[in-house]
Amino acid sequence: MSDKKATLTIDGREEAVELPIYSGTLGPDVVDVGGLTSQGMFTYDPGFVSTASCESQITYIDGGQGILLHRGYPIDQLAEHSDYLETCYLLLYGELPTAAEKEAFVGTVHLHTMVHEQIRTFFNGFRRDAHPMAIMCGVVGALSAFYHDSLDISDEKHRQIAAFRLIAKMPTLAAMSYKFSVGQPFMYPDNDLSYAENFLHMMFGNPCEPSNVSPVLARAMDRIFLLHADHEQNASTSTVRLAGSSGANPFACIAAGIAALWGPSHGGANEAVLEMLEEIGDVSRIDEFVARAKDKDDPFRLMGFGHRVYKNFDPRAKVMKEAADDVLAELGITDDPLLEIAKRLEEIALSDDYFIEKKLYPNVDFYSGIILKAIGIPTSMFTVIFAVGRTVGWIAHWNEMISGSYRIGRPRQLYTGYAQRDFVPLEKR
Repeated sequence: MSDKKATLTIDGREEAVELPIYSGTLGPDVVDVGGLTSQGMFTYDPGFVSTASCESQITYIDGGQGILLHRGYPIDQLAEHSDYLETCYLLLYGELPTAAEKEAFVGTVHLHTMVHEQIRTFFNGFRRDAHPMAIMCGVVGALSAFYHDSLDISDEKHRQIAAFRLIAKMPTLAAMSYKFSVGQPFMYPDNDLSYAENFLHMMFGNPCEPSNVSPVLARAMDRIFLLHADHEQNASTSTVRLAGSSGANPFACIAAGIAALWGPSHGGANEAVLEMLEEIGDVSRIDEFVARAKDKDDPFRLMGFGHRVYKNFDPRAKVMKEAADDVLAELGITDDPLLEIAKRLEEIALSDDYFIEKKLYPNVDFYSGIILKAIGIPTSMFTVIFAVGRTVGWIAHWNEMISGSYRIGRPRQLYTGYAQRDFVPLEKR
């Protein structure tokens, strides 16, 4: 128990309420308001932006200082020295792996990249023009119908098997959703390739010729996965935890996370960047749209600048910018009109006093959108790729919750509807 207390004085009550205060490793202290229920009261916090819904040891964010730590390791160090699957191990197990542990972990992921052959028939139930995220919601949730041997959430081994299956199969399902939309044959995974190489192979390869995946593009894709691996208690992670708190199986919980991620205010941000670039249309119109962005009476917003969490700068953006520069150089792209608009907007944001004063720096979504566009990935797939990278974060938080003490999520409400009233028969209304 905490020795620190907060005292809450409530109008009309003689005795004040004492509430425990807890301190984490990092971050602000937390007031435990659970005792208010016994007093016939509870707190009101729309969006839970001032409420800690759980205790976690996985990820820490300080938006004011631009800090993002995974198990204590800064995101820029992981992006520079690590790779996605090593970061997956870190998020799941709490420590960086030894060489032997990493080799075993990567090998196990490779063993699970295939999906059940009957899953292929699921895709025929979707319209050809269905959004890939709609497909992912359905197909990932359906995995629970195929893998009955890993649905006992109280069994640590079952949870571990489910984690491997989800991390390994998400790129396969994502690539299948793309291939289905363009009418091309599905590509089986190639386990001689790295995680990112394999994804690009399944996305762009065809059975008629061997895949030739650029190491530069694969490294950029790996960084996209890594930089999106986890982001603390965001909307989709909180959704996974809430679904999991009911005892739902992990595949259903991850499907719920995908549904939450689909929202344009969450995972759809990099998709919105490309839509904005298309709306601008030409470099000659940039000044017009920048002026609109500065006009507080104009609803237009420049997407991909600033961040609701990071009030200073997005620590992932620098790494993503380097990857974007590498990709554009590798592909020799010099005449793509949308990328020209993006590069000009970046110059303005980094030099214009308005953007500097308001700290509207290009964020991770801005640069990841540029990379994915340059590689040739359609805009509709952007959020799917986000989901592939975020899968490990969802699983890590789900597993942390299930393996500890938890209770089913049950938020309260401030009721503002009618008070009790009597039913009126139809003929008297």
